[in-house]
Amino acid sequence: MVRRGGIVKGWGFHGFHDGGSRDDWFRDDEFRDDWFPDDWFRDDGSRDDWFRDDRFRGDGFRNGAGRAGSMTTQAVRHDAMRARNLAVVLGEVRRSGPVTRAALAEITGLTKTTVSKMVGDLLEAGMVAESAASRDGERGRPGTAVSLSGDRVAALGLEITAGHLSACVADLTLTVRLRCAQAVDNRSRPPVETMAHLQELAHRAVDEARTAGLSVVGSTLAVPGPVDGGLLHTAPNLGWRGVRAGDLLDFPVTVENEANLAALGELWFGGGPDDFLHVSGETGIGAGLVVGGELFRGAHGLAGELGHVVVFPDGPDCRCGGRGCLERYAGQEALLRASGAAGVPELAERLRAGEADALRACERAGRALGVALTSAVNLMDPGTVVLGGIFAPLFEWIAGPVREAMSTRLSGMRRSVPELAVSRLGGDAATLGGAGRVIHRVIADPAPHLPTARPLTP
Repeated sequence: MVRRGGIVKGWGFHGFHDGGSRDDWFRDDEFRDDWFPDDWFRDDGSRDDWFRDDRFRGDGFRNGAGRAGSMTTQAVRHDAMRARNLAVVLGEVRRSGPVTRAALAEITGLTKTTVSKMVGDLLEAGMVAESAASRDGERGRPGTAVSLSGDRVAALGLEITAGHLSACVADLTLTVRLRCAQAVDNRSRPPVETMAHLQELAHRAVDEARTAGLSVVGSTLAVPGPVDGGLLHTAPNLGWRGVRAGDLLDFPVTVENEANLAALGELWFGGGPDDFLHVSGETGIGAGLVVGGELFRGAHGLAGELGHVVVFPDGPDCRCGGRGCLERYAGQEALLRASGAAGVPELAERLRAGEADALRACERAGRALGVALTSAVNLMDPGTVVLGGIFAPLFEWIAGPVREAMSTRLSGMRRSVPELAVSRLGGDAATLGGAGRVIHRVIADPAPHLPTARPLTP
């Protein structure tokens, strides 16, 4: 017997043959396990008397009369059940692997036959790999363990900032396989021109991944501004407003705010806690809030614009139209201008050398950041504040003023201020979060990528 697309070959539109039985089909464990309770079947798997019952057959099938709609519905249900089982098995392999098929069956509640079929499909797709035999506490012959495989399926993370373009590729195990970046001044450059350069960088990364035997199945783009439904509302540091950046590329991409992706990157690649506020410092300053291991996006995905929190109402004008915004004191341009350094690496060198202008610039930026974070902590109560982006290499000098400003303003309301930590990822957090977002979606729904992962580009 052969099934195609979830419909049994040989049935056509005539339901059951002759006597009404179809024992061979109902001995198919995957169908039985997914659609019917075990106690509906005899020990030998048949149920001829049940399927000769005209009341049942009249409801779901027509013997020789045709029931195409019912058959199609069943095929769709079977495909949905298979997709669910694939996701359950792959998700458990990610959590518990290396793990044997028998252990997977016990953990998931699926039968061993179903688990074996799901694992077979995942092996064919290159999403899992077999390792050495293991007893794993089980009696009888040792079982072959399976674990996530990083040999085929991969994802692409991209980022645009005012000063550079970057890309990274990560495999299914969240191992970073390659990084590439290009320093370029994107301020006030037309979106079409910037996206053309990014497209070249992306294709170069995908080609390099393909050479390594990887198939890039999706991509996410980090942009420096609020995004809703793929629309970048405004990116003041780029001079962009109302841009659908994804439409300017020749491959499918999901567009997301860079601070949100940086927070996810810290969670998945940097070992971040389940509850934290990630502050991403570049030309602008954004924040991403993770609660219970999940990103908090707000009602419209626009949460986290920390850089435009007003810290000094009478301060200088900001590109957003306001005055005294945080980025005017603690953004990259403000820090470099106040210190006289040409770039963040030079600023760090001057700080190590104890230069007064550099130390004053970090002191000023740290105090402003602490004032802004005081409001964020009062509103959201994060357990940890992680400083990333340009704040990571400057953490040694900026952390003290941040803590002092927060302590002064928060001590009357709480026993202690949140822990202040440095990002382990620095400026790579957003691109890594973009790649990780694709990987997590593949694990949550691997079915579209079977029997083989579909590449991002032809």
